[in-house]
Amino acid sequence: MPYDIVNTVDGNIELPEELVFDVGYEPCKVPNKKYVFNQKTGEYLNVVGSNYQCVGHHTFAKSIFSAINESIPNEHLADADIKFKTARRNGFMMMEIILPNLSYEIYTEKHSEKIGQRIIALHGVDGLCSNLAVFGQISFFCTNKMIRGEHDKVLRKNTSGFSIENFEKQLMVSQQSFYSHAEELQRWANISTASLDAELFLEKVMKSKRQAKNMFSLYEQEVSVRGKNAYSLYSAFTNYASYADERNGFPIKETGNDTQAVTMWQRELDVTKWISSKPFKELVNV
Repeated sequence: MPYDIVNTVDGNIELPEELVFDVGYEPCKVPNKKYVFNQKTGEYLNVVGSNYQCVGHHTFAKSIFSAINESIPNEHLADADIKFKTARRNGFMMMEIILPNLSYEIYTEKHSEKIGQRIIALHGVDGLCSNLAVFGQISFFCTNKMIRGEHDKVLRKNTSGFSIENFEKQLMVSQQSFYSHAEELQRWANISTASLDAELFLEKVMKSKRQAKNMFSLYEQEVSVRGKNAYSLYSAFTNYASYADERNGFPIKETGNDTQAVTMWQRELDVTKWISSKPFKELVNV
C-alpha cells in the first residue's frame, strides 16, 4: 500500500501508523526457527531463523532520514517528498525520498524534461528483505522512476549487509553522482535510434518475445514524445518499472498476496539488468 508524506527539514520524519510497531518473536516447533510477529496487531509475519534479529521500520527509517539531514544541504532537502510503500502485511517497507531541488534538465530533439534526485531505502522485518539504500532519479514530466548502478552492483549491495556509515559516505558524493549520471542520460538522449531495429533489439535485451512486443509499443509511445533516441528506450523501461496497468501493457495480476510494492521494486532491478546488458551497452557505446 502506498503512502505519501511531505516532511519538513527538521530532522524528524513521520511514518504511516501501520509501519510503527515493535517486532516480537516466539519459539516454534521447527528446530532452529522462530516466529516473527507484529507486537501492535499480534499478526504473525513469518518463520525465521532462531538467530534472526531486526529493528522496527520506524527505527530504520529515522536512522536513514537522520543521515540524510546531516549530509545533504538544506537547500536540496527543502520541499522533500517522502513516500512509503508496504507489502507482506507490513513486513516490507520501501521509503522513497524525492529531492525536487536537486535537478537536471534532459533535452531531446523534440522534448525536454526535468529529473530530480531520488533516494530509496528498503527494510524488512519478516526475514525476506535485506536492508538496502540506493540512489536514483525521477522524471518530473512523467514520474518515471530510475535507480543508479549496474545490476550486479545493486544486487551485491542487497546481499552484503547494510551499514549506516557506508550510506553516509555515499550521501557525501550523491550530488556529484547525480549530475554525472544525468549527463550520461543526456548523452543517451543524443544517440539516435532511427536506424535501430528496436523490436529485435528488445528481444535480445529482454529474452522474451512477448515482453519485447509490449515494450516495443511503449517505446513507440516514448518516441512520439521524445524522438528516436536511446533515452526513449530507457524511458520505456522506466515506464514499465513505474506503472502496472493496462495503459503500458504490463499489469500486475491481483493475487491477494499483498506483494505489489515488492513486484514494482523487482521491476526497477529488471531495468538495471537491461541497461547493463551487452546489446544496450553496445548501443550507447559503454
